[in-house]
Amino acid sequence: MPEVPTVSTMGRPDDVRREPAGTWPWQPGVAVYDRRWVKDVRSSARCAAALLVLLLVTDWGGGEFAAWHSALWLGLAALLFGVLCPPRIRAGRGWLASRGLLRERRVRTDLLESVHCLDGVEQRLVLRDVFGGRVEIDPQVLLDNPDLWHRLAEDARSSAARGSLTCGTPELRRVSERIERETALTVLRLSGME
Repeated sequence: MPEVPTVSTMGRPDDVRREPAGTWPWQPGVAVYDRRWVKDVRSSARCAAALLVLLLVTDWGGGEFAAWHSALWLGLAALLFGVLCPPRIRAGRGWLASRGLLRERRVRTDLLESVHCLDGVEQRLVLRDVFGGRVEIDPQVLLDNPDLWHRLAEDARSSAARGSLTCGTPELRRVSERIERETALTVLRLSGME
């Protein structure tokens, strides 16, 4: 099978890896998206704008309003937006992509090698494929978007059946149980049986 050069997930043109032709099942017409992403981006923009207005009003009220202060506060608000802005998650048959402000990372979900849960201030699910692709996603995105979870779970089962998924089955099971629990609670809440 011929090899096709592809740009790595790091996004640098000099960082090229070789993959066998036909290994990237890119099908943009059948992608599912994070439905809450637009709402989250707007919320991030509102927080950054509120900080900017607060800082400008404070400067103006204190009598120290200057152009360089305004530029500094604008930079600070932009930095806050960059920190708060969530990546856009998309998935299709055999792939999952996470698009941040500067780059997009992709992973082959039908050829997963490992899945890890990173615990900390913000929990992350780290997916790695056999080609070295790596994507970190917030498990809450999977909770909020059952179609994304369904796509990932189906491809993870395919990876396990192929034998490429060597570690991470317990993590996927925990995420699955959490999603099922949250779904059941939502159904009970909506039906008034809670």
